[in-house]
Amino acid sequence: MLITDKKLLKLVEKKAKQLEYGMTPKELYQPIKYIMSLGGKRLRPLLAIKSYSLFKDDVESIIKQAMAVEVFHNFTLMHDDIMDEAPLRRGKPTVHEKYNANTAILSGDVMMVKAYEMLMQPHECDAEIFTKFSTCATEVCEGQQLDMVFETKKTVVVEEYINMIRLKTAVLLGFCLELGGILAETTEKNKKALRAFGENIGIGFQLKDDLLDVYGDQAKFGKQVGGDIISNKKTFLLITALNTAKGKQKTALNEWLNNQAAKPAEKVKAITAIYDELGIKETTEQKMNEYFEKAFQSLKKVDAPFIRRGKLKSFADSIIKREK
Repeated sequence: MLITDKKLLKLVEKKAKQLEYGMTPKELYQPIKYIMSLGGKRLRPLLAIKSYSLFKDDVESIIKQAMAVEVFHNFTLMHDDIMDEAPLRRGKPTVHEKYNANTAILSGDVMMVKAYEMLMQPHECDAEIFTKFSTCATEVCEGQQLDMVFETKKTVVVEEYINMIRLKTAVLLGFCLELGGILAETTEKNKKALRAFGENIGIGFQLKDDLLDVYGDQAKFGKQVGGDIISNKKTFLLITALNTAKGKQKTALNEWLNNQAAKPAEKVKAITAIYDELGIKETTEQKMNEYFEKAFQSLKKVDAPFIRRGKLKSFADSIIKREK
């Protein structure tokens, strides 16, 4: 019997609260409990469980492995926040702000170890899971490094950017979907299709985030609209604009990017106006939808009951339509 999304989320949240990481020294373990208590969509464990439920019903038997991915994800957020010098995470002080950077680094390291430990449940597929997870974890680090490289790199092309977000964001979603298939002991063909579904959805999600940062409703988006423009972040929108703009548009765009004294609100308004003239919103939506379509084509290749595939597609659709 298929479990509803609402019950599944409750199950995941219950498990998140029950997780034990260690007791002493409390200064090491409190930050882990803190970041895990901040909530979030729990998208990654939900995807792993939903992938598993394409083939089997005993979803509670893999909750711990699914939560391992959530622990790993939050470890990456903890370290990313240090690198980005971010003050807030989900509206609360980041770990390095609440405690200190050294503690956040060390607590994050423990989370990485715990993620592996949680994956070490009695299962015939342990070796495959560890190999795939290690590859995924390495790729996430590669993506984060590329993101930092792009901050100072003069020119970034679209293909480089897509590869960066694939590594930084999408491969982990791909692993979550593949993990469910591995634990359900499905075929190699199914596992490959599930991974492709996750990766393409992940790229589409990041492109949508880029879009919402400029064109989203701030009240719904949950963070400052135009933040990427203010920081000159090389998103798909900016890269495409730099490649498309000519003449006065190109000059104006570069002037705003190089004007360190520009007032944030004026800069956002001016660059958004250039984006509007160039049709950047429509171009981004087209590229985003291309990846979502690739994802759903991959899902169709999964040999699982139509109703179960439909449940997974509906779940993905609900996330795609989000405005925050």
